[in-house]
Amino acid sequence: MIRSLVQFEEGGRRGVAALDRTGAARRVEAASSTRALALEAIATGQGLAAMAEARLGGAVDLSAVRLLCPIDHEDAAHLLVAGTGLTHLGSAEGRDKMHKAAASGDLTDSMRMFLMGVEGGKPADGGIGAQPEWFYKGDGQILVHPGEDFTMPAFAEDGGEEPEVAGIYLIDGDGAPVRLGFAIGNEFSDHVTERGNYLWLAHSKLRQAALGPELLLGDLPEDLRGTSRIVRNGVTVWEKPFLSGETNMSHRIDNLEHHHFKYGLFRRPGDIHVHFFGTATLSFSEGFAAQEGDVFEVEAAPFALPVRNGLRRAADEGKTKVKVL
Repeated sequence: MIRSLVQFEEGGRRGVAALDRTGAARRVEAASSTRALALEAIATGQGLAAMAEARLGGAVDLSAVRLLCPIDHEDAAHLLVAGTGLTHLGSAEGRDKMHKAAASGDLTDSMRMFLMGVEGGKPADGGIGAQPEWFYKGDGQILVHPGEDFTMPAFAEDGGEEPEVAGIYLIDGDGAPVRLGFAIGNEFSDHVTERGNYLWLAHSKLRQAALGPELLLGDLPEDLRGTSRIVRNGVTVWEKPFLSGETNMSHRIDNLEHHHFKYGLFRRPGDIHVHFFGTATLSFSEGFAAQEGDVFEVEAAPFALPVRNGLRRAADEGKTKVKVL
């Protein structure tokens, strides 16, 4: 039974492979991308897993091909990467410490936002719950392929990991969002900038992001447990378990989805959305600072393949000058 899909490149040609519960991969015939396969499934009224199952071909050695992000768009401007924060139980503690100095009163805005989710993120009647924090990261250009380095800007104060689950969506021809599946990822951010002033959160999020190779089909486990680590010169220098899934969240996923897709501009037919659901685990919250050359690793069952990306800093481009026409 198919558990997940991966996109790969071999000899300059793209393909899609399906993984079963043992992690064995087989080629999906006549499929060059996950998005194309999903569009065909929607057009024919089939499920994505059923469509892939009907086209299974020969075995694929994933160690012998270049793994790609599990979703992309031929026009990067039509792939939107965004996310929600303060959605996981315990996620407010680190943010509260970061923002405490810049706030007045007994509770920071971060803690107030977190408590709104705790109290109203899972409405009992299945209705519309509390609105979460929301942020924009970029379009398809900011997604880093498996194994590639994150490039933090020369002006960045920090480059830190955020191990998260992301929902992957395609907007159908009628403007309805269709969830294709889930991926684990690293919602890479600049936490020093955010700590300086919580109103700089938007700036801190305009960084690259990474997804693991797999698109997990079907439902997300309610109690997902994984590990986030940082490796330096081949040695693990920081490691901690992280939790996700609705058991460990203050919001239901359908509530987070509603508050993203309630905006009409996010329901443009043909577009892809990658939406990060947040985390409660950061090395930065424990005083750890990543360095150039470090490697971030995120892994979590039932995903067979990890998220693994290095860290480097871009060259300084100096002050940006605007031309006058």
